[in-house]
Amino acid sequence: MVPLYTCCPFPSSKALQVSPSFLLLSFRNPKFLPFTISRILRATSISTSATKHEEPIRTSYAGVRLEETVDETKQGKLRLDSWISSRIQGISRARVQSSIKSGLVKVNGRVVDKVSHGLRAGDKVNCVISDLQQLKAEPEDIPLDIVFEDDHVLVVNKPSHMVVHPAPGNAKGTLVNGILHHCSLPTVASSEKEVLFDTEDMSDDEQDIFHGASAGAASVRPGIVHRLDKGTSGLLVVAKDEHSHAHLSEQFKQHTIQRVYISLTCGVPSASAGRVDIPIGRDSTNRIRMVAVPGLSHHSRARHAASRYKVIEVLAGGGSALVQWRLETGRTHQIRAHAKYMGIPLLGDEVYGGTKNMALSLLRPRTPPYYNDELSRLVSRLERPYLHALVLGFEHPHSGEKMRFSCPPPSDFGEILYHLRKIGIEKVKFLIEMPASRIIGLIFSA
Repeated sequence: MVPLYTCCPFPSSKALQVSPSFLLLSFRNPKFLPFTISRILRATSISTSATKHEEPIRTSYAGVRLEETVDETKQGKLRLDSWISSRIQGISRARVQSSIKSGLVKVNGRVVDKVSHGLRAGDKVNCVISDLQQLKAEPEDIPLDIVFEDDHVLVVNKPSHMVVHPAPGNAKGTLVNGILHHCSLPTVASSEKEVLFDTEDMSDDEQDIFHGASAGAASVRPGIVHRLDKGTSGLLVVAKDEHSHAHLSEQFKQHTIQRVYISLTCGVPSASAGRVDIPIGRDSTNRIRMVAVPGLSHHSRARHAASRYKVIEVLAGGGSALVQWRLETGRTHQIRAHAKYMGIPLLGDEVYGGTKNMALSLLRPRTPPYYNDELSRLVSRLERPYLHALVLGFEHPHSGEKMRFSCPPPSDFGEILYHLRKIGIEKVKFLIEMPASRIIGLIFSA
């Protein structure tokens, strides 16, 4: 079996070309294809036995119509895709997003194609669910920030707002699309059955990325070992051959991968350092959100989750904090769910309570009056949860060498941090494996 690195023989940030003879041979004999592509050709169907809240999912939602007015008892702003998903039993949010982006949803008589459009009580929603389309991952010439590359692994600094792999509603512009182009690989595709997983809020590096995934779903994420949320920036490792994929996956399973994150929070933890050991499960009232559940007995589907945190800086007089996180496990939205449980949701995390209104309520009382206008402009620019995968360490799957990479957060993170420091800053001193000065230095270089 020819590994993925056959198509990328030299470390490079530019796409390489594959000889026509290699591609012809590969398609005539699948055993010569890279490991993930070979699996794709052997995969012919996707199981339709997936469940939502343990209830059977319809075999087809194509043409299903919803005409409904948002309940007057609903308070605040509701996401369009989330609300529609809650009104059509069993449908995946990704399927709803695809319908919205196809122009099949109207709010108060006007077509809305933005999945995060805010609904209010009294809004009239008309929706038609779109036909299923084959899910494809096509090579795209997308600039990739490659931190490291050899014959076996690729370490990428993922920008915020980039989805890791294609899914319904997000078929283009993903990290996988860019990797296919970088390695000069052909288009990959799932079967024409529905792929049931969400894309807007993907998991933090979760060890069980393929847990419960169908062959077709896995086929459109070649080489992906773990994921980052769409809004999370930072380091991610990609396997380029089957042995590397298996070896790295086992390291995630055994929790031997080193992962260090930094975040900006709404408020400050009551203790400057600690360990959160609270199971995490799906929120029964909102399927796109996870919830920390004290005591497994109270939530049968919750799974063990543990995070260590340390406050690096108290910002804006206690209105925010720069917090370092180290993951012992890798559950979906683990840091975001644990931060919410602690009462310090991540700044900009609308799903977990770190809303603009909450940020203003914490920051305005601590801000000098002359800075209020600047504060309002600052908060209005919060567009994502401010979480960055700062450090990634693992054992090289072939050489056994201990590898460790770090990268500074993107400019939007640094800009928010700069303004919060202007309001007020108090450094917290700890003896930590990565000194706070090193982390701060990385941030200043952003």
